[in-house]
Amino acid sequence: MSAPTLTPGSVEVRTVQKRSVAVLSAGSVVGGVAVAGSVAAGALIAESVAGSEAAAGLAQTMGVLGAAVLALPLARIALGRGRRAALATGYGLGALGSVIVVIAAVTRSLPLVLIGCFFVGVASASTYQARYAATDLATEEHRARSLSWVVWAGTIGAVLGPNLLNASGNLGLALGLPQLAGPYVVAAACLAVGTLVIWLFLRPDPYRMSLKLRSDAGHDVRRPRLREGLTHLRGRPRAILGIVAIAIGHVVMVMIMVMTPVHMAHVDVTLQLIGLVISVHVAGMYALSPVVGWAVDRFGRVQVIVGGVVILAISAVISGLAPGDNVPMLGVGLFLLGLGWSCTLIAGSTLVTDEVEPTERPAVQGLSDLVMNGAGAIGGAAAGIIVLVSSYGWLCAAAFIPLGVLAVMTALPACRAHSNKRSM
Repeated sequence: MSAPTLTPGSVEVRTVQKRSVAVLSAGSVVGGVAVAGSVAAGALIAESVAGSEAAAGLAQTMGVLGAAVLALPLARIALGRGRRAALATGYGLGALGSVIVVIAAVTRSLPLVLIGCFFVGVASASTYQARYAATDLATEEHRARSLSWVVWAGTIGAVLGPNLLNASGNLGLALGLPQLAGPYVVAAACLAVGTLVIWLFLRPDPYRMSLKLRSDAGHDVRRPRLREGLTHLRGRPRAILGIVAIAIGHVVMVMIMVMTPVHMAHVDVTLQLIGLVISVHVAGMYALSPVVGWAVDRFGRVQVIVGGVVILAISAVISGLAPGDNVPMLGVGLFLLGLGWSCTLIAGSTLVTDEVEPTERPAVQGLSDLVMNGAGAIGGAAAGIIVLVSSYGWLCAAAFIPLGVLAVMTALPACRAHSNKRSM
């Protein structure tokens, strides 16, 4: 007896989609707790071991590098074995990296700290790709909303993780470890849980099920290769627009966000107030993501990208004009910075998914995350140089250069026209 034919709107597919979004959201929560709760500790461990502030920055850079370098290998795993294997691999490598950092803190080895931070960054790559996995079985009308719920789940981890630093430090001491190793003990446990959650409960695999849907619909389905996914972008200007929107939104956000604490510290603003501004920024990034997802589905992908450009531009103006001790003004600027990033991320990610054939999506989505993380690393480095040679205000003004490029792209007829190549 042959297996029943699946259709996109069937009860079985809708049930699997709901369960997939719930499992992916749970993975994003524990992954967010692990990464957000350990980043500061990793920088402090590196600085303590090396006796240099430069080492602290290097530890954070290694985390970003890990997320960027492993984006395409994880995409390759997804193409061959599905989302479940890819995401579980990323979280598993992050757990391994956390253990390496704990060992490094005990042995006071800077190379081990950097290697561990690199692999913890891979967990970030899994968290980023989880948002795409939420769209594998979603209909076109609900893609952005499905994606946005996984992004929103990251809010919990992003907020909870840093607030566990004191408790996790005490845990480290209780285990006879250096205090700063405690956050990585928690990170290892969280990522191990995340690996198990994805491996045990992300069944059926949403990507593999989406391929079965195409097969049942009479489409030719074969095992894709990573190289084919990358060449798949040729002739798809809207998919390229989606990738550029994600990258530019990220680079502008990183540029302004990383230097705002420095701008405030120059006029002796307390750490508590600096932390408040950054918390407001994180709220802007994540808290309204379901609303942004609804807007993307309701008003259109390109329209929300344009809205994101406008919001980021307003943020740059407000932040650039704000004195370092004007906490309310900087709070408004940084909240809008996060909201603009949310618009470009969710709308851009949905656009990439829309415009690429289902069989090729993991490859192109992996490329998108590689470009995003690479742009963030470049933006962070450029921000420090710009502030060093000029000022925070000029840094905010410089954000208009990439925003101008994105604005021009959204106005191109080829990027605004709907493609006829989209499919489930």
